[in-house]
Formats: sequence, structure tokens, C-alpha cells
Amino acid sequence: MVEYLSAADYICEPVYNYKDALEKIEGYDYDCVILDIMLPGGSGLQLLEYLKKIRKPEAVIIISAKDSLEDKIHGLQTGADDYLIKPFHLSELSVRIAAILRRKIFSGQPVIIAGDIEIDTSGKEVSVNGNVIALTLKEYQLLLFFVVNRNKVLSKNSIVEHLWGDDMDFVANHDFIYTHIKNLRKKIMAAGGYDCIRSVYGVGYKMQVK
Repeated sequence: MVEYLSAADYICEPVYNYKDALEKIEGYDYDCVILDIMLPGGSGLQLLEYLKKIRKPEAVIIISAKDSLEDKIHGLQTGADDYLIKPFHLSELSVRIAAILRRKIFSGQPVIIAGDIEIDTSGKEVSVNGNVIALTLKEYQLLLFFVVNRNKVLSKNSIVEHLWGDDMDFVANHDFIYTHIKNLRKKIMAAGGYDCIRSVYGVGYKMQVK
């Protein structure tokens, strides 16, 4: 699953037991959690109950080798967004993740508009004032992160964590964030767009949309 979803441009952080999963959800925020019911050291349903108890906003997809109606009903009633029985096609999992994220983050809309920027999340195409601009994968992910959190100040650490996940520990400094943001701003303005990404001194960056 990690290999397939990583190839589909998702940033994945795998864990293999209940204890490590608990540490992850307590210490980090995620867009979506794929949760196996059968975990060494505990039950995935217990983790789901804990997620809801502490009011974490993550979408949750439960996967299980057990075709148990009771487990399925319990999981969905507890707050899971979807439920998949093994075996399943990885392409189906990817489609379900995309559908859940559209619903939870983008109100079900495949196209997001922020000022003069339009993002087609299905085709991963970005246009400014009707002009399509070519972005690298990281620039696209960065823009999407800013749009979702428009008018909020984002720290450099939160940006690094979102774009690189577990690999953030291998980054020596944050200079590369400045480079990505500089290139993204340049492309937006070259297409006639408003310079909407601003530096907040000593804190991070903020997207201000007219």
C-alpha cells in the first residue's frame, strides 16, 4: 500500500503495531489514516475510538481481513469514513482516499478556487486567470497546502512536515522552503496572478486571498 500510494504522490508514514500508531496520531496531524483492525498489541477499532475521543479531524478508512458485519457497523458508527474488506485492489483504495479528502477538505468539489487561482484536484492542473501554469510536484503540494489553510500563518516546520513527512528529519535546514515558495510565487505572478503568499517574519508564511 505504501509503495502504491507513494507512487500516486501521497506522503505515507507506515507503522506496524498499536503502540507506534498511537504515538503517531498523538504527535502528528494527518489528512487520512488507513487503519487495520488486526494490529500487534491492540485493535484498530480502539485507535479509532481514541481518535474520536480526542477530537482529531483525520479521515479514517478501516481495512480488515474479517468480513464481520458487527465490526463494520461498529467502525462506521464510531466515526470511520469508509471500510474495505481484504483483499481489495489498491486502485480502489486510492480512489476512496481521494473521494474522502475531496469531501472532508474541499466540500466534495474537485475544483478549488482561491482568488485568481483555480486548482483541478482530479487532473492536478493549476491555472491563474485562466492560464495553466506548470508546477513541480512539491510546488503543487505546497500551493494546495496554502489554499487549504488560506489566511492562516503556517510555520516552516508545519510546511516541512506536510511535504516530507517522516523524511523531514533528514533535512539539514529550511532554505529549500524559501526556494520552493519563491518559484511558486514567480510562476503565479508570471501568469498575471496576485502575489498572495507573504512571509511572516520569524514565524513562517501566509496566503492572503483577495
